[in-house]
Amino acid sequence: MPKYTHPETEGFGARLARLRKAAGFTQTQLAEELGISRRRIAYCEAESSHPPAALLKDLARVLNTSIEELLGSDKGKQKTRSKSLSPRLERRLKQIENLSPKPKQQLLSIIDSFIAAEQNRVSRS
Repeated sequence: MPKYTHPETEGFGARLARLRKAAGFTQTQLAEELGISRRRIAYCEAESSHPPAALLKDLARVLNTSIEELLGSDKGKQKTRSKSLSPRLERRLKQIENLSPKPKQQLLSIIDSFIAAEQNRVSRS
């Protein structure tokens, strides 16, 4: 069972892993999004004292957070970007837009069904 580490005392690697999982990425998916190897993500998530400076900007963008939050700065909690479409979701939406009409309509119907079911579940709670 993994040991819980408080966000204020966690190292860069643990913080990156937590933010990656919160954004819904596997190491492989994050690596693909950044155009790097999965091994590099695994290395970054290992407890190392030196965060990858060259990747910080792209990591923050893809994970929809701030560099300050990635580094564990108190200011980062205040500067975290407002909720907008993640690059991953934005890319998928563009792919849906490029589908032919029939598959696009079928996929949108499935999405609508999931949204309606969630709204019903929330309204009953």
